[in-house]
Amino acid sequence: MDDDLLGWLKTLDEDRLTRLLANRPDAIAPPWPRRLDTLAQRLGSGFAVIGVMRGLPLPAIEVAQASLALGGRVGLEELARFMGVPEAEVAPWIDRLFDHALAWPDAEGRIRVAEGVARWWTAPCGLGEPLTHYLDSWTVSADALRTLARTLGLPQGPKRRTVTRIIEVLSDPGRVTAMIGRAPEGTRRLLEGFAWDGPVRDVDGGRFVTPGTPEKWAGDHGLLFRPSWNVAEMPREVALAVRGPGYHPPFTPVPPDLAGVPVDPETVDHLMMLAAPHVVERCSAMLENTAKVPLPLLKAGGIGVREVRRLARDTGCDEDETRLLLEVCAVARLLAWDEPAGGLMPTEKFDRWRLDDSAARLRVLLSAWWRMERSSLRRVDGRYGTVLGDDLAGASVARARRAVLGVLARLPASTACTGMDGLVRAAHWHAPLLDMPLLAECAPAVLEEARMLGLVACDAVTDLGRALASLDTVAGDENDDCAPAVENDPVLVECSVRALASVRRSALFGADLTAVVTGPPSAELAELLDRAADRESRGTASVWRFTPASVRRAMDAGHTADALLADLAEVGAVPQPLDYLVRDVARRHGEVTVTTVACIVQASDPALLAEIAGHRRLSRLGLRLLAPTVLASAQPADRTLAALRENGYAPVPVEDTGEITVRRARVDEPQNGRLILLPGGRVAELEQPPHPLVEPPPDPGEHARRLLSAESHVAQAGGRTWAVIGRMASRLPTAQQSLLGFVVDRGVRAAITLADGLTATVSHGELRSGVLDAWCEEAGDYLEFPLADIIEVRGAYA
Repeated sequence: MDDDLLGWLKTLDEDRLTRLLANRPDAIAPPWPRRLDTLAQRLGSGFAVIGVMRGLPLPAIEVAQASLALGGRVGLEELARFMGVPEAEVAPWIDRLFDHALAWPDAEGRIRVAEGVARWWTAPCGLGEPLTHYLDSWTVSADALRTLARTLGLPQGPKRRTVTRIIEVLSDPGRVTAMIGRAPEGTRRLLEGFAWDGPVRDVDGGRFVTPGTPEKWAGDHGLLFRPSWNVAEMPREVALAVRGPGYHPPFTPVPPDLAGVPVDPETVDHLMMLAAPHVVERCSAMLENTAKVPLPLLKAGGIGVREVRRLARDTGCDEDETRLLLEVCAVARLLAWDEPAGGLMPTEKFDRWRLDDSAARLRVLLSAWWRMERSSLRRVDGRYGTVLGDDLAGASVARARRAVLGVLARLPASTACTGMDGLVRAAHWHAPLLDMPLLAECAPAVLEEARMLGLVACDAVTDLGRALASLDTVAGDENDDCAPAVENDPVLVECSVRALASVRRSALFGADLTAVVTGPPSAELAELLDRAADRESRGTASVWRFTPASVRRAMDAGHTADALLADLAEVGAVPQPLDYLVRDVARRHGEVTVTTVACIVQASDPALLAEIAGHRRLSRLGLRLLAPTVLASAQPADRTLAALRENGYAPVPVEDTGEITVRRARVDEPQNGRLILLPGGRVAELEQPPHPLVEPPPDPGEHARRLLSAESHVAQAGGRTWAVIGRMASRLPTAQQSLLGFVVDRGVRAAITLADGLTATVSHGELRSGVLDAWCEEAGDYLEFPLADIIEVRGAYA
């Protein structure tokens, strides 16, 4: 914990502390701190500091770097002079650092940068360690220090005074310039390379011991130091002196201009309302396909190109759309590896997801895309990566996606971005810690993916995209099973409902055995038509065609003619030709049965079976007539079924018991609720668990008031904890008393059991009048547990 930070926190009023906590919700996340010293520890955490810095724009980062370059403790006037701008331009960004606890004023009013920020930048502005780092090091002996002082023409004296004088000389640009003017030829070029492209560079160690070389001269005069034989470093003060008094670090307080052109808002809305239902519908179709044909993985991981193309062909998607939806479904936990099936299959969550309304399904997919740590359409060296393969960029890809969509969301409504280079520069200004080449690779892919999801249309962000972009801070990461703060956000809920408002839930059936949907079909309608017909076109209007093979496909999945016609009648008037087709296929369906002996073909009509046995195209099956109504096949049942269907017959598989088999994907018995039969033979829970409740965000004002009113005497002196626990928690053995002491002194996590049988997982405890006041994970609050009632303490691991 930084004492300066704690001292500054104690000087803040309620409004200023509220503003700080609003910018740092990580500091008041459960279990929330109860004292300012605990708050200071959280604010100074290295991981938390890095996360906060990722959300700051470029000017704040540049100001923090410049402050570190001047030593981490600097006055506002000195900082502004160093950056070459008026104080009024720097002050707002300093205040922004203060409001995020990345910097604060010390007792003398100088700016103090947090240690976590200093650890992030070991070379701020491309500058190395200060001279004191080298001169006070154990590697520099007293004799070497005296030799350096003598070389610089300084008088001998105590070590501290000698170090101060050396720093004064090597920090003066005029004296350093004059010194370099007397150096051997090539010295200036050597030093400028370190000053501008350093501070650490590989060197030829032999030249540092060869008389007359620029390297030896620079080393003898303290301008370069060598931590190892072939590595040299230039101190910070020397680099600034070599750069000269006219050097100022970069400072870009204004974001780059992003060219935009107005677009028709009605066109943008129309394209959003086409894309959003299409995504939900195609995800359902793709997952249904994987339930029938699991997706195998490559040995190196990921899904091969051949499988992606096969799935795209089977589901009517293009290849890019299939790549995107596969990765989105995997992150949403709708698709996962199934060991018995030997491939990727839909999960139990898919069974619940498909029963939800379309808007909720869409939000699940958008939330998964928002936190996805891969970019399915990003090209590296001109090639796509493997679908669901490893991506070295990882979380940076998700941050790049949010930065790009966030820039588009900052444009005025119905304004399209016209330049990719400008978009990348603007995204880098808002997320400067992201790698610029990675942003340049991801930006085109983000736009293309966002178009498919209905978040961008005509290069302008839609209402759906704007609502999603506002949820950057609650996005979560890819390892989360869900992100309820995103999926149940009120604005996103409203936009998703509107995006799906134009879906069609009815079809026009024609006498030519076609079904036309004049608009984007709902997922339920598309699933019904895909089940019994073949899709011929998609777009503003979609067309399906019914054929004997497509209707037989529905029969194979377990549907009867009456049930199928009833489902079709609910979405449109069924013409007589379609009714005849369905009933004719149903009449013939099952007149031939197949069972596995390897295998047997049976029929009640001997003439029909004789016809099959003599069919020339079925000769590869090796059919043999065992009885007038029984044929034996040399091929397995699945191949025999396929061959008979290819040649116009309608067989059905039969188990050894004689019952017709309907294939179903295995679904484990649910823990609660009951199962219902879904189209296609799948089952799902009717009474699915409720959506995860969204925890309300912490109220910064409430926490600020509580922290400021907290009593200072609650902090206990070291050593008293063990005495109190030893005296009051007498039911515990010594080892468990020690563990309980760590819960109090170090905030560790432990499970306790009380005399009445109650168990709780506690942490961050304090002792108050014979009770343990600790955070209870089950209750989500701080509770009091009498020490005398605690009968067991066990270690609890996250």
